[in-house]
Amino acid sequence: MAIEQKVREVEALFDRLEIEISTFKSRTHLSCNVGCGKCCSTPNIDASPLEFFPWAFYLFLNGKAEETLELLKNTATKNCFLYRSISVLENHKGSCSNYRYRGLICRLFGYGATSDKFGKLRLATCNIIKEQQSKNFATAEKDINNGIYVPIFTNYYMQLAQIDLRLGMTLLPINEALKIAIEEVLHYYAYRPFPDGLENIA
Repeated sequence: MAIEQKVREVEALFDRLEIEISTFKSRTHLSCNVGCGKCCSTPNIDASPLEFFPWAFYLFLNGKAEETLELLKNTATKNCFLYRSISVLENHKGSCSNYRYRGLICRLFGYGATSDKFGKLRLATCNIIKEQQSKNFATAEKDINNGIYVPIFTNYYMQLAQIDLRLGMTLLPINEALKIAIEEVLHYYAYRPFPDGLENIA
């Protein structure tokens, strides 16, 4: 499958997820605090390269893939390369520098569920939401196990794997996943022409 087709399919998956998350948020009234970057500033987040294909393809189209790859290769931090804190002293406050192209893990966390060993669904969210929105969180967990729909991590990662098994199922530290996503795009187009009709998209 061509890279641009994989990008389209990943973006279509994300579009479906965004609709589901919007519905879930409107039913549960759960939401992230404005300006909070607590989860994004957590080191050692795992992700798959495939979920960052739209981001890597965007960089390629804009002529920034090689430059960004070099920056990634030279970064020593284990925090997400895309996260920008508002200051050194307030590392837990900030935002994604490329929010539109954030990965699947970034989209699911907070509004997706995992199954425990008994098969019971548990909302995967941060302690800030659990503590500051405790009533809504407790109601949401109860409603989830009474049948209201919630996006489930494993379901979405299985759908991702259907696009590309190797790149969708391989979980790596997030900066390594970002690096491999760029490398895959650059390698694919090393001996191929620029994608038809996309020469002036950026």
